[in-house]
Amino acid sequence: MSVVRPSTRVVLVPLKRFDTAKSRLRNALSDGQATDLTIRLARGVLEAARPLPTVVVCDNELVADFARDCQADVFLSPSQSLNGSVSDAYRSIEHFDHFIIVHGDLRHPDGLGVFEPPEGVTIITDHHRTGTNVLSLPAGLDFHFSYGKDSALAHEHEALRLGVPLHVVTNSPWRFDVDEPEDLAEGLDSI
Repeated sequence: MSVVRPSTRVVLVPLKRFDTAKSRLRNALSDGQATDLTIRLARGVLEAARPLPTVVVCDNELVADFARDCQADVFLSPSQSLNGSVSDAYRSIEHFDHFIIVHGDLRHPDGLGVFEPPEGVTIITDHHRTGTNVLSLPAGLDFHFSYGKDSALAHEHEALRLGVPLHVVTNSPWRFDVDEPEDLAEGLDSI
């Protein structure tokens, strides 16, 4: 008789330095407001990821301390790019079958901790359907991360290149992130 081991998932949350993150919002907000907003959004994502093991990917000790205060583990990456940092963590972190990579600026992150992705790669786009707010993939793929402009399409092509099942979700509550001044239309109090 064979024993089937349950899939083990981990949530990766890449975070930039809080005092420089959200550069596109810093024209609409004071530096203090932008920093506070960045911290509040990140805390919401980390709380929503429970009870799944969660690892903050960063290159800054203050962000690492914040992550530990939020009961997340930390992966300090030497890479200065988002793609390099996520790639380093994905290839280095062991003992998990599946990775759920989540941006730390989701407006409505509820449910992350109970998300059970289907087999293969799942891309949850931003509300423009061009960015990747959540990317779920099995461990051990030779996956090339392509965050930035048109990342959803780039990640789709990567899944197709690898020949793994692909799921693209465009209507998730996780499609709303906070990057641009127009993302603040509902006001800071709604975040």
